[in-house]
Amino acid sequence: MIEALRRSVPASLPVRSPSDRPGVSRRESGIAAVVEPASAIPKLWLRNVSLSYAANANGRLAALHQINLQVQTGEFLCIVGPSGCGKSTLLHLAAGLHRQTSGEVLFEGAPVEGPGTDRILIFQELGLFPWLTVAGNVEFGMKMKGVPKPERERKVHEYLRLVHLEQFKESYTHQLSGGMRQRVALARALATEPEVLLMDEPFAALDAQTRDLLHDELERLWAETQSTVVFVTHNVREAVRLGDRVVLLTFRPGRVKREYTIDLARPRHLEDVEVAATAGSILQDLREEMNQSLNERS
Repeated sequence: MIEALRRSVPASLPVRSPSDRPGVSRRESGIAAVVEPASAIPKLWLRNVSLSYAANANGRLAALHQINLQVQTGEFLCIVGPSGCGKSTLLHLAAGLHRQTSGEVLFEGAPVEGPGTDRILIFQELGLFPWLTVAGNVEFGMKMKGVPKPERERKVHEYLRLVHLEQFKESYTHQLSGGMRQRVALARALATEPEVLLMDEPFAALDAQTRDLLHDELERLWAETQSTVVFVTHNVREAVRLGDRVVLLTFRPGRVKREYTIDLARPRHLEDVEVAATAGSILQDLREEMNQSLNERS
């Protein structure tokens, strides 16, 4: 029998309060006991996860503390928090690139022991190979998996079509704009058909117009491929624009301060009044953590 996830919500705080804050339901990080049926095993589950590392000769620095976070199959989860709170570190744990100091990172109920093609991480720097063409970059992950050449060629065509880059398949990355390179990285990740797509501030370096177009593109690809997405961003409005749920981490050591269910119809746009109002509500809570970060540095 699967161990029940335990959550505790203070009696004074409603689980859902859209009338209090438009478009958002708030949930504190504590939990009350709830029994999860076998069919509801989370796609990704960080259970009591903490991470610390040696900072200097005087001791260790706590990066994450007692993270309890579930990501359901097909969910688009966004994570926000002040700089240095461990957002990227959390993605690295989920990808199997780092090991937690304590707790468990589970994928479909099984411990994450290392990287795997079922969980693909897209870095802000993208990591495209400049000596390969666009098609070669998209094909690379499939080659590493041993996918036969005819199937690779079919998938290259399919995923370049999805990101509207079929006509650039023989181009090299230096010949592309920043937004186009971002779409190549998306196509490469999707071509390996991961079950979870981990995205670490992928649009941070793009201009506003390109970013808005890629929001639409990513939302469409997510709907078409039915992937599970965990998306880290500094931009709260971007998180509300894209996410089914937004998780706010505290200043270091990162803990789950609150979770917000985004009750807004899709498609959404950054300029929507409801998106702006919801982002403003979350930003109020984020500012508390940002102020703590600034106070510690001063």
